[in-house]
Amino acid sequence: MSYPRSFSHIGLSVPDVKKAVDFYKNVMGWYVIMEPCEIKEENSSAIGVMCQGVFGKGHGNFKIAHMVTSDGIGIELFEFEGNTGKKQEFNYVSTGLFHFCVQDPDIEGLIEKIKLHGGRQRMPIREYYPGEKPYKMCYVEDPFGIVFEIYTHSYELTYSKGAY
Repeated sequence: MSYPRSFSHIGLSVPDVKKAVDFYKNVMGWYVIMEPCEIKEENSSAIGVMCQGVFGKGHGNFKIAHMVTSDGIGIELFEFEGNTGKKQEFNYVSTGLFHFCVQDPDIEGLIEKIKLHGGRQRMPIREYYPGEKPYKMCYVEDPFGIVFEIYTHSYELTYSKGAY
């Protein structure tokens, strides 16, 4: 029998883990549960063996920080050696992750805060049920070019009536 699994965390690759922690702490209000630290490539500790299994040999040292949202979703921020800071092309067509979504009833305020801290608004704010319900959404980017979406209401409320 299959049952719905809960979402645990997401990992984001950034060019500067300390700047990313500052952005997500000051703009999104996420809690820092592990300050940025360096992980050295090696194969004698549990984390070293795990990283080699995920990234392969020769991945090099990297920095990592752990944050958490108000509802307990973890955010892992990675700064890998060789990260040029060049923003990825927004490629929504290819298989893979192309955005995540956060929820804030003050969508306008959050967008302004994102822009004030170096991010950008990708589109105008849109309403799902114009004149009927105040459900809004908007795509934005953090200062590193990571695309994410903002909803004013929960996923269940937004889609339970059929938003299209």
